[in-house]
Order: sequence, then C-alpha cells, then structure tokens
Amino acid sequence: MNNQDNQPLQTQATQYPPLDEITTPTVATPAAAHYMNRRPQTLRTWACFDDGPIKPIRVNRRLAWRVADIKKVMGG
Repeated sequence: MNNQDNQPLQTQATQYPPLDEITTPTVATPAAAHYMNRRPQTLRTWACFDDGPIKPIRVNRRLAWRVADIKKVMGG
C-alpha cells in the first residue's frame, strides 16, 4: 500500500524496554506477550480458561500481568 506521495507505508514496531528495567508491578497484555515470546491472544486465552503458566490480575475488565510472575516463568 502506498500513501499519497507514492511512498511505501511503514509500520512502526512497538519497542519494549528490557524486562529488568520495568518499574511497574504489572504490564499490559501486549507487553507481557512480547516478554514471553507469545501472541497476545495466547495470553488472553490463558486468562479465559485459567490454564496458563501465570494468571493475570483483572482491573476494570482489563488484564494486567505481574512482572514478577513473568520473570519466574522466564527463569529470571
């Protein structure tokens, strides 16, 4: 696809800081999926069926994933 100037459209990849630099206790689903090398939908499925290696915190119908749990699963 091209824009009006006939230049190729560029997608901007989301950059996540290293997991060790995260200062918040939780991260959103896309970030957690990035750190665990999974797709966000996989984490949502884990949350829905309660069958994943970690469980999210539900905040106002949104999922938050504990950084400490991600580090445990990743061996850190």
